[in-house]
Amino acid sequence: MKIVVLGAGVAGVASAWYFWRDGHEVTVLERNEGVALETSFANGGQLSYSYVAPLASPSVIPKIPPWLLRRDSPLRFTPAADLEQWRWILEFLAACNAKTADDTTQRLLRLAFYSRSLMHELVGANAMDFGYVQNGKLVVHTERPSFESARRLMEYQRTLGAEQEALDARRCVEIEPALEDMAPRIAGAIYTPSEDAGDCYKFCNELKRLMTSGPNPVRYRFGVEIQRLLAWHGKLMGVETSHGVLEGDAYVLALGTNAPHLLKALGIRVPVYPLKGYSLSLPIRDERGAPRISVTDYKRKVVYARLGNELRVAGMADLSGRSAVIDVERVGQLAAEARAAFPRASDFGSLGPWCGMRPATPRGTPVLGGTPFANLWLNVGHGALGFTLALATGRILADLAAGKAPALALDGFQLH
Repeated sequence: MKIVVLGAGVAGVASAWYFWRDGHEVTVLERNEGVALETSFANGGQLSYSYVAPLASPSVIPKIPPWLLRRDSPLRFTPAADLEQWRWILEFLAACNAKTADDTTQRLLRLAFYSRSLMHELVGANAMDFGYVQNGKLVVHTERPSFESARRLMEYQRTLGAEQEALDARRCVEIEPALEDMAPRIAGAIYTPSEDAGDCYKFCNELKRLMTSGPNPVRYRFGVEIQRLLAWHGKLMGVETSHGVLEGDAYVLALGTNAPHLLKALGIRVPVYPLKGYSLSLPIRDERGAPRISVTDYKRKVVYARLGNELRVAGMADLSGRSAVIDVERVGQLAAEARAAFPRASDFGSLGPWCGMRPATPRGTPVLGGTPFANLWLNVGHGALGFTLALATGRILADLAAGKAPALALDGFQLH
């Protein structure tokens, strides 16, 4: 088949990879001049296969008022004259119940474990350079009630196949000495030795290299604006772009936060709204002062991952409209968090600031699968888990479009 993939972020590139592996003729359309130049460019770098609990949960409700009142809160809300923003918020609040959170966690864990097996298969079969490490992850809690809640979640996730361990502050420092400065604040941590890390931008470029160096190479068309999806009698006939109309047998839409606009013209609504996140890429000054295990500060919603000679620091979530403009105040807050947690890791003279628009759904699950149009497939709404879930969602889309049964059931992921 002739496959047209719309979008060259990590979800689009992973989709293209599996279609290409299956022998299809693949074209990828992207408005930027390369792959992974928007939300996938400088994300947190953690591959969090076992820690996928959604933001929407009962525990988040009491946190919302203080978050709204603080300029440095992990989640910041700026009201906009945007009906979709308010609709997303109402759907998010409706999802903040125990049953929905448990169902979402269960579904995301299945998807993440599948993605982990695909990642291990991929890196085992191909020489790839993207700073990949199997280094484990520590989710650090600085408040006792939060840690006790995490222990209960750990027990629930253990029934679903997650292998995790609860640690005290002393044990945290034993396995990650760089946490010594943070130790007085640590109430406990959840350790997951099976987690990985890597550079998402480099990963996408490595996949592109593999796809364009072999037989029947994937064709990437950069600098192409997608203007309209041309539908007729229940199928797409083509994609209207700034470079003319492109036709294919099947179309995979992996456009992140830009998906709702294109789909709205077809009468399709996907509940995707941007949550702006930030990151820093800090040159490592002191090897012993920078963590080798990935670390997440649960209270502050900040993640740390060593990527080669840099420490990637990422966090914050701004529900503040659709503008991907860096807020200098937020960058300063993130730098202050990093300096407090790992003061010896860097001299903090070069920050490498970045922001990206995470394509979030209210429940936290991506939207995968078919649409009312027989040859249009969706791979959108990964939120902060794009890198973690991309291989699984790409494999599933390639199977669905070819008429094969996917490895996982799609209940909870399909378009309503």
